[in-house]
Amino acid sequence: MSAVLSASKSKSLRIGQLAERTGRSVHAIRWYETQGLIPGVMRDAGGRRVYGERHLSWLTLIDKLQLTGMSIAQMRSYAALISQGRGTLRQQVALLTAHREKVEQTIAEWTAALQVLDGKIAGLEEWIVTGQRSSSIRHAELPISKRTTQRGRPRTTRRN
Repeated sequence: MSAVLSASKSKSLRIGQLAERTGRSVHAIRWYETQGLIPGVMRDAGGRRVYGERHLSWLTLIDKLQLTGMSIAQMRSYAALISQGRGTLRQQVALLTAHREKVEQTIAEWTAALQVLDGKIAGLEEWIVTGQRSSSIRHAELPISKRTTQRGRPRTTRRN
């Protein structure tokens, strides 16, 4: 496939149009491209970037991957696999499956944290209504999370 796109391609978008449709700045889209995060960007005869509908869906995926904590390096690896073609499909699945497992773990931790918050809120609301401190969950009874950072080191929190 040529790096120059013919002018007759339909549904092509210029960078400004892509920025408008995705809510990103032109600068951000160019940064993504220089980071290797937007595979398959073509250029027209004048050398201007031309994007297609798949770039819109790709930028949506990048949003979700960022939201779920995937690093730029991991996204770059995924984009590189995509650029290599069908021969990397198993590697693509493995990368996304590993990330999905991390997301599920985070959801479970956040769900547990949400339950603690709900209990605390209920206890405080009960205290407001009754004027008596609730016997519901106290801080000392809360389990300590053993989460680690993305690099595998224990996460430390500073208490004031």
